[in-house]
Amino acid sequence: MLVQGGPWALSVISLVLLLWQEVSAIDVPLDSKIQQDLKQPPTIMKQSLKDYIVDPRDNIIIECEAKGNPVPTFSWRRNGKFFNVGKDPRVTMRKRSGTLEISFRSGGRPEDYEGEYQCFASNNFGTALTNKILLRVSKSPLWPKEVLEPVVVGEGSPLVLACNPPPGLPPPLTFWMDSAMMPITQDKRVSMGLNGDLYFSNVLAKDSHTDYSCNARFLFTHTIQQKNPFTLKVQTKEPYNDTSSVNSTDPYGGRKVAETTPNFLSPTGSDSSRMVMRGEKLKLECIASGVPTPSIKWFKKGGDLNQKVKLDNFNKTLRIDSVSEEDAGEYMCMANNQIGSIRHSIYVQVKAAPYWLDQPSNLVLAPDENGRLVCRANGNPKPHIEWLVNGGPINSNSSLPNPSRKVEGDTIMFRSVQIGSSAVYQCNASNDHGYLLANAFISILDMAPRMLGPKNQLIKVIENNRTFLDCPYFGSPLPELRWFKNGQGSGLDGGHYRVYINGTLEIKRARAEDQGTYTCVARNILGKEENQVRLEVKEPTRIVRAPEHQSAIRGTMARFDCRVKSDLTLPITVTWLKDDKPLSLGSRLKKDEDSLSIPNVHEGDEGTYTCTVKTEIDQDTASARLTVSDRPDSPTDLELTDAKERNIRLTWIHGDDHNSPVTLFVVQFEEDRWESGKWQNLSSYPGDINTVILELSPFVNYQFRVIAVNSVGQSRPSLPSQRYQTSGAPPEVIPRGLKGWGTKKNNMEISWEPLLDTERNGPNLHYSVWWRRKDTGEEWSNVTTVGAKHIVHDTETYVPYEIKLRAVNDFGLGGESNIIIGYSGEDKPTAPPTDLRVSKIDSTKVNVHWTPVDPSTVLGEFKEYRVYYWREGSMVKGLRVNKEKKTKGFYSTVAQPTGILTDLQPYSHYRIYMVVANNRYEGPPSNHVEFRTKEGVPEAPKFFKIIQRSTDVIHLEWDKPLEPNGILIGYKLNYQTVNGSRVGLMQMQSFLPNVTTYTLRLPERAIRYKFYLAALTQVGAGEVYAEESPHFTNEAYSKDQVDIATQGWFIGLMCAIALIILILLIVCFIKRSRGGKYPVREKKDLPLDAVDQKGEDGSFDYHSDEDNKPLQGSQNSLDGGVKESDDSLVDYGEGGDGQFNEDGSFIGQYTVKKDKDETEGNESSEATSPVNAIYSLA
Repeated sequence: MLVQGGPWALSVISLVLLLWQEVSAIDVPLDSKIQQDLKQPPTIMKQSLKDYIVDPRDNIIIECEAKGNPVPTFSWRRNGKFFNVGKDPRVTMRKRSGTLEISFRSGGRPEDYEGEYQCFASNNFGTALTNKILLRVSKSPLWPKEVLEPVVVGEGSPLVLACNPPPGLPPPLTFWMDSAMMPITQDKRVSMGLNGDLYFSNVLAKDSHTDYSCNARFLFTHTIQQKNPFTLKVQTKEPYNDTSSVNSTDPYGGRKVAETTPNFLSPTGSDSSRMVMRGEKLKLECIASGVPTPSIKWFKKGGDLNQKVKLDNFNKTLRIDSVSEEDAGEYMCMANNQIGSIRHSIYVQVKAAPYWLDQPSNLVLAPDENGRLVCRANGNPKPHIEWLVNGGPINSNSSLPNPSRKVEGDTIMFRSVQIGSSAVYQCNASNDHGYLLANAFISILDMAPRMLGPKNQLIKVIENNRTFLDCPYFGSPLPELRWFKNGQGSGLDGGHYRVYINGTLEIKRARAEDQGTYTCVARNILGKEENQVRLEVKEPTRIVRAPEHQSAIRGTMARFDCRVKSDLTLPITVTWLKDDKPLSLGSRLKKDEDSLSIPNVHEGDEGTYTCTVKTEIDQDTASARLTVSDRPDSPTDLELTDAKERNIRLTWIHGDDHNSPVTLFVVQFEEDRWESGKWQNLSSYPGDINTVILELSPFVNYQFRVIAVNSVGQSRPSLPSQRYQTSGAPPEVIPRGLKGWGTKKNNMEISWEPLLDTERNGPNLHYSVWWRRKDTGEEWSNVTTVGAKHIVHDTETYVPYEIKLRAVNDFGLGGESNIIIGYSGEDKPTAPPTDLRVSKIDSTKVNVHWTPVDPSTVLGEFKEYRVYYWREGSMVKGLRVNKEKKTKGFYSTVAQPTGILTDLQPYSHYRIYMVVANNRYEGPPSNHVEFRTKEGVPEAPKFFKIIQRSTDVIHLEWDKPLEPNGILIGYKLNYQTVNGSRVGLMQMQSFLPNVTTYTLRLPERAIRYKFYLAALTQVGAGEVYAEESPHFTNEAYSKDQVDIATQGWFIGLMCAIALIILILLIVCFIKRSRGGKYPVREKKDLPLDAVDQKGEDGSFDYHSDEDNKPLQGSQNSLDGGVKESDDSLVDYGEGGDGQFNEDGSFIGQYTVKKDKDETEGNESSEATSPVNAIYSLA
């Protein structure tokens, strides 16, 4: 800026600095230590009013309170002369105060102390003055005694009853009353003026009274004085006409009273003037006489009446509560009636006692500093400004000489002030209407720097927030202040630091590196002082999972999340509000660390829930609204209109939907003829309608109800409507489900679904049934029945019939059904299939061929050719088989039928035969055929166990498959190391068929293996059995350990311990009975549950008894799939569909499914057996 602006800019800056230095002053802090040491001139704190009126019945108290250091002393002047308080026994001055108290308990007159008082408060540094207090005693003089002659006036004439209250201090309030102490009724015609007089615009005969009394109320003495009452006699020219038709509206009772033009009773003349002081209340009055009573209107010349103007006393008084200069001008009041009008102008002049524009204020300066006192006031006329110092004229010979002081009108300039220049200056602004007096001292102060704030303060701030490090200080001259961080470097100012004039250091955006100790140093010519502030930067407190708006069904649970992330060093407080009010957490509402749960919600739980998270330095809030939905209320006010023969209009009023819009209305009906009291659904309609036309059935006496449905559920049914009965008609619905089928070989049963009650359409419902042989041309047979079936007897076996049906009631015939084809009953087929044979025999399937039967021999509807087959035995020596007979059906109508019989057991001897079947019977069997299936791959081994006897050896055991499906030639064992999801290289071992064990030595204690075992035939490898070795450190070692719970030495040891405990208990009991003291130790025994199974050699394996049983419901594998052990610890699903390698290995040929426990999560691998626990203790 200096470069751009050049010398001109530099001069402007210098001027600004000079002006600031000229008016600068020291702002003394309110610190108690500084205030205690600070020497200051007196300051007036409290004083009585300038115009001070007191009650003569009380003691007189004239207030004068001041402060200063040293404590000021007080003196008084009365009427411009020194008032010696000590010489008057009635006058006392309060301690450490200048307040005077004048007591009259021992006599004396308050009036003797009236006069002008002024208080002076002085100490070593100056004198302060109060205003001149004019003390006057309140007066309430009596009304002068006078004899009032009766006032006689003619009807229609104006009248003024004078009040003339006695002059009081302050002036009394006046009002008019009658002898019954009731106020005189005032209106447009009769009213009291501002001077207290009672004005009659025109007098009526009814105004004749003898008790018009003016009352004066004196505020200070709380007394009311009453003037002697006036007697008013009204003379009339004609008597009162009671029968006149105009009496109700004519105030003169039909008498003729001369009408007169308006004339002003107050003020008089055509114009007047009024002077009012600024800020006072202005009241202008216009009261006029005339017959009829005139109306008063007000105007202001040059403009309309502003909003400050109020009209009182029936528009006769214009009032402005606080007058300002713009209220001056010409006001006009106009009185008019039907005879004429008259105007009066009032010229309002606004004057002003002095009022402050710029009141001088105390000034504290350091040596050699500059300053000024300004005293500006305004008024009308413009006030005169006079300066005093310590109560005396500033230019008098007695005043304190001060070469650094210069008076320039309303301003005193001080330059290069020095110690000893302290004084109190008075500014007196006065004009013809009053004065203002203000005290302002100038105090010269020198003081070494002082720190006002707490020492070594700790400030915590949230990261990235603006923070302020306060360093309040004081000194005179004003010290220079600088900040340092961690006691190093130059002063901090600029960048993201800013130092304020009051010593505060602003860090615009606190970062982690801003943490540390900050030192503020204040220095002036008298010394230096420093203070430290430690700043800690904290992570912000944030709600990372805020509550979300939700709608809950009444009776369910609502949950609001409020997960918080905050600085770990700041304790947090989580509070919940509901609708901005604290939420009361009782037995129902539950608050945990991250949420608020509201079980069994109801309508009262609806509202906005706010989670507020607070630390000592920040907070975060989040809100969400809970809406509770419920089943809708029942519809109401069901009404039936627009009734017709087969429909009617139903209208209803929606109930409350409880925050879940109604999606459906269900209309139900009940009829009292067939099923009285049973409500049935008639129809449903969208949820946004409330009137529908219902389609009705004949001959039904209906009543209806409506159910509303929303997402929560159904409402209660509405109250039923009135009943509506439809007329009868022939049946309109053709019976459904017509069919004919034989139950015996020589009959046919014809059946159908009966009509619903609402489909009867009339009384005496029955059915007409017709039937005849198909394609024979015979006549229809007919029967009428009320049931829902008819049996035709003596039919031929399985012949077709044509059947038809219709419904009939008393109103006529219903529609005829379509003709359907039915059949009489079936019989046993008479011929077997012939030439049954097989071909293409495989290990698990075979092709079947046969010669079909003649269709006429089936004697019914052909269903299938049914093959019966069973397993006669296995070609494996000594293997017992299940000879259960099985069936398989083949539907074929071709001349040379064939089928495939599957799911056979390999290497087995089978026998089969075939029959033909209709819907009810089977025919005779065909010839029997025997065949033998080929050799296949074996099933999985019967069991596969892993037994770990020590930390470096694994022992494997297995048994041959239950179904070898051929001649076993051996076993293949593949295994690999596993570590989590990582696996090692696959290794292979082959075994002869009579080998069922294998021992593997572990290279390392912590190694785990997964084993894959399969049996072999000449066809190939069978189903794989997979197992995984246990982890030694957690669970495995105990498998190979001897169960010490079954060892003799262990049992003997436990018995000995039990016996010792019993003896100790007996001894303790004896000692207690003798009053002895003894220690007691409790021992908790761990229960042992025999969970693991023990092998013949004393080792424990990991298989239950189920491992030794055949697999229930297992199917033979045709594709060499893997069989997983149910008790494997961890299953691994790696592997593909690889085939055998040339060396006979089968790496990757299997796929292993994952265990349920693995899919649900990683569980601990610690052993759960109690025996394991005992060994771990051992």
